Amino acid sequence: MLARLMHDHKHITILLKVLTDKHTKLAAGEAINYNVVRDIVEYMQSYAEHSHHPLEEVIDEFYRDKVGSEQINQQLTDEHERLGKASSSLMATLNLILSDIVVSKEQLINDLISYVNLQETHMQFEETVVFPKWREVIADNEWQNVRKMCQARLVDDPLFNESDSALFEELREYLDCAD
Repeated sequence: MLARLMHDHKHITILLKVLTDKHTKLAAGEAINYNVVRDIVEYMQSYAEHSHHPLEEVIDEFYRDKVGSEQINQQLTDEHERLGKASSSLMATLNLILSDIVVSKEQLINDLISYVNLQETHMQFEETVVFPKWREVIADNEWQNVRKMCQARLVDDPLFNESDSALFEELREYLDCAD
């Protein structure tokens, strides 16, 4: 399960780099493709917030039940909630822009970099604090139980997979061209 979560983090990092590049261009007054930005945020909402984060919370509940500590669990849950609110706010702004409603460029610039920074800080917390604690406490044979507990939340990644799904097709093409 940890390998899957780390794999997801690598993919999220790729998308955060694209968002950072879009932020840089926007801040420099250059035009950007708002559809790509929207698709990235939509991906984060549909996959990260509805599959990746719930998997982490299931694993963390197992960890908490084993060690009896709520501190990490509460911070993880709080960060997941903040990320959800930040992505919803950013998506609302993007939808206004894509509907040709005037939105302050500075608002989008600030929302975009705040979102990227929040995501990066969150992944750093997980990779340096949370995942090592799970690795230390959860025994190899217990990971099978954790996998069974997570089964209901396991969803194929709709962007970084080999399926022929049309979902996120424009974003997939953009990433292919960016390589």
